[in-house]
Amino acid sequence: MTNTPKFQIAALLFMVFFYHAHAQQVTLPDAIRIAQQNSFDAKLARYSFLASYWTYRSFKAEQLPSVNLNGGIMNFDHSIVETRNYEDGKVRYVGNNSLSNSMTLSLDQKITATGGTVSLQSYLYRLDQFTYNEKTYNSIPMRISYTQPLRSYNSMKWDKKIVPIEYEIAQKNYMTSMQDIALRTTSLFFSVLTAQSDYKQSVSTLSDREALYEMAQRRLALGTTTKSEVLQMELSLLNARVAVSRNQLSLNDAMYDLFSYLRVSDYSNAELQAPLVIPNMLVSADMVLQKAISNSSHTREQKLQMLEAERALRQAKANKGIQMTLNGQVGFTQTGNSFSSAYSRLRDNEIVGLTLSLPIFDWGVSKGRIKMAQSQLDVTRTKIEQSHQDYVEELRRKVMHFNSQPSLCKDAMRAQEIAEERYDITRRRFETGAISVTDLNTAQQEMESAKAQYILQLQSFWTDYYHLQKSTLYDWTTNSEMMVDFESLVKQQ
Repeated sequence: MTNTPKFQIAALLFMVFFYHAHAQQVTLPDAIRIAQQNSFDAKLARYSFLASYWTYRSFKAEQLPSVNLNGGIMNFDHSIVETRNYEDGKVRYVGNNSLSNSMTLSLDQKITATGGTVSLQSYLYRLDQFTYNEKTYNSIPMRISYTQPLRSYNSMKWDKKIVPIEYEIAQKNYMTSMQDIALRTTSLFFSVLTAQSDYKQSVSTLSDREALYEMAQRRLALGTTTKSEVLQMELSLLNARVAVSRNQLSLNDAMYDLFSYLRVSDYSNAELQAPLVIPNMLVSADMVLQKAISNSSHTREQKLQMLEAERALRQAKANKGIQMTLNGQVGFTQTGNSFSSAYSRLRDNEIVGLTLSLPIFDWGVSKGRIKMAQSQLDVTRTKIEQSHQDYVEELRRKVMHFNSQPSLCKDAMRAQEIAEERYDITRRRFETGAISVTDLNTAQQEMESAKAQYILQLQSFWTDYYHLQKSTLYDWTTNSEMMVDFESLVKQQ
């Protein structure tokens, strides 16, 4: 399963469908291929994946250094401000008439392992005081700063564990969505096949009944049959005409449902071809379990649930007790009345500090949060064990059910052949007058039932197959891993 650029997709849809449309044949693989490229479900699956893709890209970008420019431009202040005389302590209010501009250019890098942030900065500030006709510059040509939380929850470290798994799950979910589309298409496809078979059979039956009714009328004229037999044959003829009209409507509805799902508007010449060739395959339960655990999102989702529960417990523990943050910076600074003087004879600029917060008494809130997170972790672990056991048993059940399908299909096909042969024999005997209309109708009903059962059995086989393919993301007909070109999928948007 691969993806192609948009113009190739359009060409593929045109060639696959319209070629078969002129040939009046559409196969199940054709319908699935069109649905996986063109249906609304396929679009929703792509958009859902793209949302996860850009979330993952944003996370990866956050791990890289970032260049940032911050500042305050044209901050004009004309107001009355409070000042205190440092000699006598008197407070006065004086007029302020100033304009300030500042700019900071920084290169920032988050440290995932520790949760800290290191920055390389360059800062320039200018203050124009119009009242005194004075301007002042303050520069920090270079400053390296580092902020390091101590004993606190490191969200970046946990995101590094969780986000890649979420992206892997998004990839697997997209592939699973494609198999859901295959299952939906299979259901609609066989609904058309059933309606198509019923319609063809009713047309054939109508033709038979018309010929047999004419024969019955001739036999009545010769006195070799009864009026009751003729009336019964006429009733069968009328029922056959009703069946043709009814089955025609059912076929139209089923065709509309299928091709609307495929988003194909012109299907007037299309006729579906039943997938009569059944691969004679038996799959190993151990092999299926291996592929399901390796390929599907089941194991990754369980791992994600455990990580999220462990993260919640770690966060609850980190938030208990003293919280400290180390801040430090080293660089050069200078002030002056001109731009050049602000960058001359630079002075050292070092700042180191530790901030802390210690809750003295919180009525057991922190302890309760830890206990709650620990309990949730235990619940998650237990649920995962139970879920995995159910998952394994469900897969084994699917394998057993699927392995029985090929022989059931062969039996259903043989039953159809027997019913058709019996109907032909019964029809010939009726023509000779050896049996009644009731016997003929019974043979016809048995033939129609056998045909319907065969189509139903084919549907059961392919439905079980695509369920198995969905669970394992493995193509069992070619014994190959299912692949998606996600780069091309991203380029299609």
